[in-house]
Amino acid sequence: MANQFDYDVLVLGGGPGGYVAAIRSAQLGLKTALVEKEHLGGVCLNWGCIPSKALIRNAEIAHLLARGREFGFSFDNLQMDFGVAVKRSRQVSDRLVKGVGFLMKKNQIDVIEGFGTLTGRQTIQVGERSVSAANIILSTGGRPASLPGMEFDGERILNYRQAIVQDKLPDSLVIVGGGPIGMEFAYVYRAYGVDVTVIEMLPHVLPNEDVEVVDVVSKAFRKDGVRLLENTRTESVKTDESGVKVTVKDLSSGETETISADQVLIAVGIRPNSDGIGLEAVGVETVRGWVQINNRMQTNIPGIYAIGDLTGKMALAHVASAQGIVAAETIAGVETLPIEDYSAMPRCTYCHPQVASMGITEAQAREQGYEIQVGKFPFQPNGKALGLGDKEGFVKIVTDARYGEILGAHMVGPEVTELLPEFGLAKLMELTPAEIARNVHAHPTLSEVIMEAAHAAVGHAIHM
Repeated sequence: MANQFDYDVLVLGGGPGGYVAAIRSAQLGLKTALVEKEHLGGVCLNWGCIPSKALIRNAEIAHLLARGREFGFSFDNLQMDFGVAVKRSRQVSDRLVKGVGFLMKKNQIDVIEGFGTLTGRQTIQVGERSVSAANIILSTGGRPASLPGMEFDGERILNYRQAIVQDKLPDSLVIVGGGPIGMEFAYVYRAYGVDVTVIEMLPHVLPNEDVEVVDVVSKAFRKDGVRLLENTRTESVKTDESGVKVTVKDLSSGETETISADQVLIAVGIRPNSDGIGLEAVGVETVRGWVQINNRMQTNIPGIYAIGDLTGKMALAHVASAQGIVAAETIAGVETLPIEDYSAMPRCTYCHPQVASMGITEAQAREQGYEIQVGKFPFQPNGKALGLGDKEGFVKIVTDARYGEILGAHMVGPEVTELLPEFGLAKLMELTPAEIARNVHAHPTLSEVIMEAAHAAVGHAIHM
């Protein structure tokens, strides 16, 4: 790299994309710095993936305790302190953030604190300091999107970042948006006894998932007392001293309803953090604020790369990390694996039952003209699932009938988020269900359901 620059690589933003890009760059012998305005680890470690999973663990225990008699134990005076759950989630988050700081030091990455702005193709201004680099990786992430007339106030109208740290439970909560974030919060709050309503404008919650998967989740949520209003648009949110009044419209019937609650959580996606970072001054191409990239994370400006939520590809931490590695390897000129197909990326929702998927759904495969073969196997006959007392759900594999190529894998049930990598590896290595079926899976494990679904895809499920 040229010696006239302060660094070979300068990363703007220290989330799961940015800090991974910095580490990979340093591993490849590039002099690297990272600019972060707030906290290393970004939304994921501080206010998203990690603290929410800690809360979900508490919710799982609360959910299990409610089934105590089934397992032979009971309580005279069970008390659940949500404040302790939130405190634990913050401790988990803090520990991982400190770990990222350690990794920065270990890899000799300079961390520059402050808000960074592009002032040239190879310079970023951070406060009074101008920092130069041969290559810049933009990783400024995204922020919660609001709806017109429903601006966040942190008390009555919340976004996920505000909700994740509040340690007092409302008696009632309306969640606008039935995607993964909305459904995970619905699960947590309901497990602690909150009256929860979820509003989703599209025909069903978790709209990116296979409809059969969604049916299982919807049934479980409704059984637990969560009200799901699908194909329903949120018209307005009004606040007063008593709480919020959410007016919704059923898009099928046209009827409106006003729901009273203590709080409303808006979970309708994200917007890119592309304002004020100098994109226009340098000429970086954007569409509605999302930075445009190719399969190697390169923008239209040579030497400037972009990764993570900022690119609008897939707002998932593991996608950002994968993009960061590709960007670093491209800069270093070493072999990499360009990201061509984002639909193949793993997707997980950590409610109960869990949802995990990759690739296209059965409906999408038919719409795209594939002749398909579907293999499906339930958890109900699985010995491990029965032992856990968690037998709802199934594994479903969608394949190209002609070649056996795995087009999609869709799972709902116990710990399916941990089972998903087997399909990811199979897809990467171009394996078919025939090979998965012949791979011996330990007994008794939940993973046997994957093997059985693979057998079913080739026409001979063993235990069905």
